[in-house]
Amino acid sequence: MHMKSTHSAESGTRGITGSTRRHIYSRIHKASVHAGCLVALLRDKELTNPGSEAVLEARAYHVSLLGSAEFEKQNWEKCLKAYSEARLIYTTLARSLNMKQDDVFRELLTNTIDPSIRYAAYQMKLPRTLSIDSIVMRYVPSTGNEYIEGILKQSPDVPTEEATGTKALSGDSEENLPRSITWRSRTIKLEDAAISQALASVSVAEQRLASLLSENIDSVPRIKASAYDEILVSSQDAVDATKTAIDELSAEGVAQGDPRMQALQITRTAVNYALVGWRIGRNRVLSGEQDGAEFEPQVRKMSKKPRKDEKEVVQKEESNGRKLARLKERVVLYDATLQSLQSVKELPGVASDQAFGQELEAKRVYFAALRCLAIARSYILLAKTKNALALLARALDLSSQTSPALLSPQTSTNKPPNLDLTLTQANSLHQLLQGLVTQQRALVELHSLDFASASATLNNIKQAAPLIRRLDEYPKNGADLTNLVTYPPKVEPIPVKPLFLDLAWSHIDYPGRQRQSDVSRVNGAFDDAQGKVGEKKEARKGWFGFGR
Repeated sequence: MHMKSTHSAESGTRGITGSTRRHIYSRIHKASVHAGCLVALLRDKELTNPGSEAVLEARAYHVSLLGSAEFEKQNWEKCLKAYSEARLIYTTLARSLNMKQDDVFRELLTNTIDPSIRYAAYQMKLPRTLSIDSIVMRYVPSTGNEYIEGILKQSPDVPTEEATGTKALSGDSEENLPRSITWRSRTIKLEDAAISQALASVSVAEQRLASLLSENIDSVPRIKASAYDEILVSSQDAVDATKTAIDELSAEGVAQGDPRMQALQITRTAVNYALVGWRIGRNRVLSGEQDGAEFEPQVRKMSKKPRKDEKEVVQKEESNGRKLARLKERVVLYDATLQSLQSVKELPGVASDQAFGQELEAKRVYFAALRCLAIARSYILLAKTKNALALLARALDLSSQTSPALLSPQTSTNKPPNLDLTLTQANSLHQLLQGLVTQQRALVELHSLDFASASATLNNIKQAAPLIRRLDEYPKNGADLTNLVTYPPKVEPIPVKPLFLDLAWSHIDYPGRQRQSDVSRVNGAFDDAQGKVGEKKEARKGWFGFGR
């Protein structure tokens, strides 16, 4: 096999021909003969007394070598029969043995047997809509083979199960496979059976996830997040199946502008976006209620056993170190979410979709605001109010950038959390940040006033008057630059317009002073106007010498 893979990499698209092919076939045929001897030896229970799993594994290895030899001879029907038997046995072993061997068999199926079955079916002109399980059921020798008869007798549904043990659709239920996929108002027809089968598994896993979350509403976040494992595996299988289909078309020389290739590229974007959505949904569940916007201290479990000294057990409050560790975990989850959103922009067709780009940006600022909120709570625990206020203000600014038109008004309550955000969630986060910013701003003001009072006490100042009122004093310990003026300003009298009262001297009746006209009327001393026209009375003068 190493010789074959090395020569294939060096020869490129020319393939393996001539003496090299004959040499490779000779080596594989020789290996299959030795594998057959091993099977015969293990069947002799008097000599070896092996377990049933060892015999099955040796048989699977034997028929896989036979299938590889027929593959080199380009005898496609015998190749399918041999590989179908090998796949059936390996699937059975993967279900019955431990997880470590399960991974080994799964890798063998994915890298060697399944591609060979698919290529042989292609050479036999079989429809691409047939799944690998259907091909196996059609070509596996169900009669005259004691190994297959024993497997089918113990587990009749083995051919309809994948190596991971999850149910798959095949045979009679192929009509239930999805025939199309919709992405951004575009419906693409699915021509590859592997992709259809993987999407059907995703649909089944989504239903199971919804039921598990609805049944365990009060469970801790880690238990809820573990329910996402199945749907993540199914979504990853859909991504791998799409990539395999694209690679097969590329190997056949199909151009990128071909409709089949364009349809697969759109399918690739859709399944990758779904996978990213479920990853982000798991992160949201791990973050806690309201995507981690609320932060409530955890209650430590109290021991049910009474103390030896018979004293009452006092429940301790969660320490700041533990709270900081939880907030750090949330920041890591938000970073992973933001990285996943960034990876979506690299998918085919996303960069040219302006509306979808705006939707992604709205979701990005939502999670970025949550990240700033988590870091701000850490600074609050550390009593760094100014840093916390700056981060909360940044989070409030980010939450205000979430456009309501880009978010759905509401979603189904039974749908598991994923990348879909609602307008209610965005508004709730914005209102929470508004309250926290107002609260933190008040705390900053209080801390500033406390600091000013402490600074005044340190400088031996009885009354912390602002520096503008103490310009005649020399500060021995330096000027207090944080107390330059009175803040917040107070209502107090100040001197204004000193010249106004002097100019109004002749128009105001002051106590103890009478006007000159009144004094003349009382005394009756009105002189003749003609006799005293030239007489000039001396005029009073004001403070600055102005006549009145």
